[in-house]
Amino acid sequence: MHQIRTAASVIALAAFLAVAPDNSSAQLPEGDLNPLSTQVKTRNYLPHMTWAEVEEALTRTDMVIIPVGSIEQHGKHLPLGSDIIAALEVSKLIAQEADVLVAPAVLAGISGHHMGFSGTITLSPETFETVVYETAASLISHGFRKIAFYNGHGGNSTSLANVIERINQTTPATAVDLAGISTATRESPYPSVRIDWHAGVGETSKMMYLAGDLVQMERAENPVLTFPPDVEKVLSGMEGSNLSLLRDAYLFLPEGTGKRTSSREMSSNGCFTTGDVKTSSAARGKWELWAFVESAIAFLNSWKEIN
Repeated sequence: MHQIRTAASVIALAAFLAVAPDNSSAQLPEGDLNPLSTQVKTRNYLPHMTWAEVEEALTRTDMVIIPVGSIEQHGKHLPLGSDIIAALEVSKLIAQEADVLVAPAVLAGISGHHMGFSGTITLSPETFETVVYETAASLISHGFRKIAFYNGHGGNSTSLANVIERINQTTPATAVDLAGISTATRESPYPSVRIDWHAGVGETSKMMYLAGDLVQMERAENPVLTFPPDVEKVLSGMEGSNLSLLRDAYLFLPEGTGKRTSSREMSSNGCFTTGDVKTSSAARGKWELWAFVESAIAFLNSWKEIN
């Protein structure tokens, strides 16, 4: 019976091939390279390097930056990958001057509070911590001993701190979060915005500087924000670090908590700003980013001197 079925299959295939259209003359794209490729080999960026280049790099540095971020909504004008694109691009800028390597980005993060908007991807804290730790552990096994994390998404902060503690407690490497470095205080030439947390003037400006081709300013619109009464009291009664402390406790929680502070419940379009998004500029983004970039370069160069 098996032989009969096999023979029938061969006959059917032959019949199909006899009548199937010949696509050999189909028009191909001009040129011999992928027309969609935008890859440019970047110095010190591990995914662009060969194993031999990494081996050579380890003779001059045992330091690596691991960018982490998220794939989550950023309004109608910024891409879902804004956090990870920013983290990766800033890390590459730092690495050029500090001469350290940049690992592949850990793409998805902890973004349950944005799941009300299409396209958002979220991981559980346990999964995120496992992926980040094992990424670092792989690099540690090759000889990297100084691990600097650059986090592009605030929702990852607690879990990232857990990973850093685990690395420091259980491996021969030392890990730090670059968010903790000191940055020189400068008086901004740009007007401040009291609420500018997500996909607002600041983040839009940074993306315009880092990856302007992905910003669709023609779609930018200011949000209508609606906060629950207890959050309104926090916003009106707190300032500075105290506001940040309570904001992080009260806001941006998954819809399932019933606290009405997921992004879809509070923002008409996913943005969180009281400023005018259309005033964003690449110049502002560059000004705001380079104070950190320069401080990070100085920090890593100093850390290199510690054996």
